[in-house]
Amino acid sequence: MPSAPASAVTPAPAPIKQPPAADRVYMHVKQAVLDRRYEGGTLLTEGELAEAVGVSRTPVREALLKLEVEGLIRLYPKKGALVLAVSAQETADVVETRLLVEEFAARKAVPAPGRLIARLEELLEEQKANAAAGDLAAVAVTDRCFHAEIVRNAGNEILSRLYDQMRDRQLRMGVAVMHAQPDRIAKNIAEHEEMLEAIRAGDAERAAHCVRQHLSWVKVLVRGEER
Repeated sequence: MPSAPASAVTPAPAPIKQPPAADRVYMHVKQAVLDRRYEGGTLLTEGELAEAVGVSRTPVREALLKLEVEGLIRLYPKKGALVLAVSAQETADVVETRLLVEEFAARKAVPAPGRLIARLEELLEEQKANAAAGDLAAVAVTDRCFHAEIVRNAGNEILSRLYDQMRDRQLRMGVAVMHAQPDRIAKNIAEHEEMLEAIRAGDAERAAHCVRQHLSWVKVLVRGEER
């Protein structure tokens, strides 16, 4: 039987190129901090991280230096890296900034284009599915995406970039609160539904009010109370 012509031979797939070692360590630690697998107060050692990711200690040091600059850890020579807890002041600062940006964005969202309504509906369904599955990290991600979509729709690139800079802090706080106050998940989703309904109805002031009410519970939690 004649052999197939050379042009018909299927080439072997190219091997998948891994990110640099330091990037792999960086993403491993950062994701673990954001979803609270490494909680505030945890001491990480270079040896443990090198073994967990499968790299040498040199890229571990490089990754930890970057994470320290981002304010997620604090390095202690010859000891390791301490995962920093989210402080009450940091939480209050983030909430205050979010209120300034998100109330403005909620008003600008009205009248809302159909694509925004469709995307918010999609994210709300994703959040419900994540909550039903008990995936708190995924709930926090879809929660943030819901708000970020409204901010992006405001059409102010400077505000969008400012909001994106708070992403990591929002995710850490979101997961932490849901672990401490699991009943907040259902309330959170209900408040998102109210926000969406106000935007869909074209009521700018009601949409802004829903944002203010939605974020006010975080301030209450900072004071150690429940709402």
